[in-house]
Amino acid sequence: MSPFPYSPFGTEILIHDIVSTMQGLKGWEERYRQVILWGKCLPEMPNELKSEQVKVTGCESLVWLVSTNINGFWYFCADSDARIVRGLIALVLTPFDGKTSQQIQMFDIDGFFKELGLVSHLSPSRGNGLKAIVEQIKQITFEK
Repeated sequence: MSPFPYSPFGTEILIHDIVSTMQGLKGWEERYRQVILWGKCLPEMPNELKSEQVKVTGCESLVWLVSTNINGFWYFCADSDARIVRGLIALVLTPFDGKTSQQIQMFDIDGFFKELGLVSHLSPSRGNGLKAIVEQIKQITFEK
């Protein structure tokens, strides 16, 4: 069980559900709104967890990421000061939260983002920020 305020989607929404929802939307405007809605589902990170040590570098917006490993499974809590970034964080955490290091390292996050049709519509700075979040998760969980 996650020590953090739980995954933004609980256990009932799977990666496939997210992909199918995004693929069923018409145009980037609808997808953008959906990402923001998912960001609203992301539990707020308690202020006491937000510090310079857990800030993700490489993001234009403020992004904080904390993690813990319980019995070989990784759990994450992340937050941002930007609505769209909160939604992107929710999408990033879905395939990683509650997984082992090996599952995290082997997950094809680029393929997942490609299926969502997201990356080509993000500004270069948002795209770089998204990559920075993923890289920090992979670095944290690498061989631990």
